[in-house]
This record gives sequence, C-alpha cells and structure tokens, in this order.
Amino acid sequence: MTDELLVVRCRLGEREAFAELVRAWHDPVWNYVRRMLGPSRADDVAQEVWVAVVRGLPRLKEPGRFAPWLFTIARRAVADRLREEYARPEIPMGEERASADPADALVDRADLLAGLSELPVREREVLVLFYLQDLSLEDCAQVCAVPVGTVKSRLSRARRMLRAQLTEKGYRA
Repeated sequence: MTDELLVVRCRLGEREAFAELVRAWHDPVWNYVRRMLGPSRADDVAQEVWVAVVRGLPRLKEPGRFAPWLFTIARRAVADRLREEYARPEIPMGEERASADPADALVDRADLLAGLSELPVREREVLVLFYLQDLSLEDCAQVCAVPVGTVKSRLSRARRMLRAQLTEKGYRA
C-alpha cells in the first residue's frame, strides 16, 4: 500500500494505517537519527519524531510527499537536540575509540562510520539522506530547506572530507 493512501486512511482515523506507516518508516527514521546523533539518543528522538507526526498528520497538505515531510520533522528533532546539547557546557572526555575487530569488513565499516560521525552536521546530514536514506536531491533539498545546488555542493564537500579522513587512516582513495 502506498504512503499516500496510508496517510489518507490515518486522517480518517484508522489506527492500523498509522501502525503500517510506523512499521514502514520507523527503521529509516531511527537510522537517520542514529547517524546524526549516535545510538544512545536515537530512541528518544525517534519517538519525538513519531509524536510530531501524529500531531502534524492532519496538516500535511500533500500526502504523496510523506517521506520528505517525515524527514523534515526528523531533521528538526535532531537540530533541537543538537541545540540543547550545544547550550550545555562541554565536559571533557577521554578519546573513545572502537575496539579493533579481526574481520576487515567490520573494521572498514567502523572506520567509515567513525569518519561519517566526524563530519560537520550539514555535510553528514546530506550524506545520510542521499546515500543511506535514498532520498533524491530534490527531497534532500526540501528536508534541509536549501536549494538543490546547495545540497549538491554539500554532498561534494562531504565526499571530499570523508575521502580525506579515510585516506589519513590509510585507505586508498
């Protein structure tokens, strides 16, 4: 069933339709939030996103544009959480490093995720939305509230930065 039809059914008060929307979109939203904030905060923020969806669903003007609308809500929730954290005084912590795993594929993935988490928020956000959530450039632009050209330049910058980080760690470009 399409998201558009599920949204319409939700507006009519069908709880099962909302449950289907959550089943279809919970993992992508949670993964986006996790990649932006880390796993320790993903559950709470993802839950905040779904509360905002319940409240905002009646005001969604174009039910066919549910995915970009949903990720816009997720983006705002992430931004709110980051704003809260930046307002708090920073507590120095020891440098944390993922433990080495004998499987090269896992090490490569860990290095890639570590490199991704070290990117500035704007660049990380477009990489996650475009490559990991498979949103189009136009949808990424809508979620980020910037022109498509800005998304393209952020993607380009993010790829360069990630490549430089991985090259620094010994990976070939």
